[in-house]
Amino acid sequence: MAEVILMPRLSDTMTEGVIAAWHKKVGDTVKKGDLLAEIETDKATMELESYQQGVLLHIGTPRGGKLQVNDLLAIIGTAGEDVSALVAQNTNSVQNTNEAPVTIAVPENTKVETAAALIAASSDNIDFSKMDEVVLMPRLSDTMTEGVIAGWQKKVGDAVKKGEILADIETDKATMELESYKDGILLYQGAQAGEKILVNQLLCIIGQPGLDIDAIVKSVKNATDSPAASAPAAQESKAIVATPAPTAAPVVAALVAPAASVVNEGRIFASPLAKKIAKEKGVDLKYVKGSGEHGRITKTDLDNYTPASANTYTASAPIGQVSFEDTPVSQMRKVIAKRLSESLFTAPHFYLTMKINMDAVVEARAMVNETSPVKISFNDFIVKAVALSLKQHPKVNSSWLGDVIRTNHHVNIGIAVAVEEGLLVPVLRFADGLSLSQISVSVKEFAKKAKDKKLQPADWEGSTFTISNLGMFGIDQFTAIINTPDACILAVGGIAQEPIVKNGQIVPGNVMNVSLSCDHRVVDGATGSAFLQTLKSYLEAPIKMFI
Repeated sequence: MAEVILMPRLSDTMTEGVIAAWHKKVGDTVKKGDLLAEIETDKATMELESYQQGVLLHIGTPRGGKLQVNDLLAIIGTAGEDVSALVAQNTNSVQNTNEAPVTIAVPENTKVETAAALIAASSDNIDFSKMDEVVLMPRLSDTMTEGVIAGWQKKVGDAVKKGEILADIETDKATMELESYKDGILLYQGAQAGEKILVNQLLCIIGQPGLDIDAIVKSVKNATDSPAASAPAAQESKAIVATPAPTAAPVVAALVAPAASVVNEGRIFASPLAKKIAKEKGVDLKYVKGSGEHGRITKTDLDNYTPASANTYTASAPIGQVSFEDTPVSQMRKVIAKRLSESLFTAPHFYLTMKINMDAVVEARAMVNETSPVKISFNDFIVKAVALSLKQHPKVNSSWLGDVIRTNHHVNIGIAVAVEEGLLVPVLRFADGLSLSQISVSVKEFAKKAKDKKLQPADWEGSTFTISNLGMFGIDQFTAIINTPDACILAVGGIAQEPIVKNGQIVPGNVMNVSLSCDHRVVDGATGSAFLQTLKSYLEAPIKMFI
């Protein structure tokens, strides 16, 4: 009897998968454990092994097509078996029920009928993601809703092979390389460098010469049409607007900025996109300070550059005029606004604050750094103490998932890192098993990768608890918004000299304020308080962390 295989959920956030490749075609014999297909999820491309034996009788979509989780992926049975009833039973309900179910039997090297012919046959209810020629903007992170084309690695007319880098896509968290999962000629690009495309909108078309590109583009855009993802060019650049006050007489003022200073001499390192933008805007790159690795100039540097900014000079408005500056909201800032708003207004927050005497950590750190191969920071001690405390208080190391509360047995600590565009939270995995040196090296690497925009999805996913430390910025105390689905986040202030009572005497002490933000759906006050007491005991007697 034929067996149905549905699209499995291959990650905790996966809702759909793209067939990157079929390793078996209809009619092939399949054994248990054979590689059936490669599935591209929201996090990685994963191999799917068959857990059944028989003959592959039906595939739910050809290579490049998308399927929702639990959609019909394949049917395996005996040769010659009629599977039309199973196909009809498991076909998505949005398809036309008057149509006879069709079994797709497309060998890997056989081209499906051209997209133009499919469009001519029926322009309604077409799943364009299943056309061999059409490439839609993929979702490259769990929070991505749109992507910016940082640069095309292939131009129209170039031959493209599966696995080659097609384009660099700037998401809300990083700039990532997009590999092609199709072979052919790049016939169309849906946007130019610097422009935005919403997830699942037309990114490009790859096919053979002679394909009716206009018909495909028209039909795809009609089906997925939405408000333009890219802002008008006028909104992309910063502009200082001065509006005369209604009651004030017009004022004419000559604001002369000092001459721009040269910040780059000799060879100038800049990304191809930055060079292109600079040429279009007429900007001399020797005046632009780069924020990339080794001072490399990026698109962001060009977006933020004005001739005045090279000398930190800002034109002020003449007296009697209203002046302001509009800056387009970045991808990262949009996601920060969305996620933190959802967290604050969905999760019922409450806050617990405690003072911790850090005298012992100050002394221990000085001793450790005498022999440590890497410099250990106060934050490294805090991360280690938090990790060990979470093992003793698993409810604090939990996640709210709606229908269930997940108590995590592993400790993955998100470390909030400030970057120019906003905030990223790379994840230190299995932190309870790491030494101070390992924690120090990992945190420094994450911070550098975050600032260089080189973090990958695997670096920021899967946290069970988050630490936000603003102590190094001179902040004594603050509260943080929970990084959902985590149940808690610890806000760490700076270490300051305060009077404390020790052995009945008032003496100066190194005191640090911490605030624990808790999701009351998961953690109660007593639970959070017990966690802070354990954290305090570790930091006030750090030798306990090494027993």
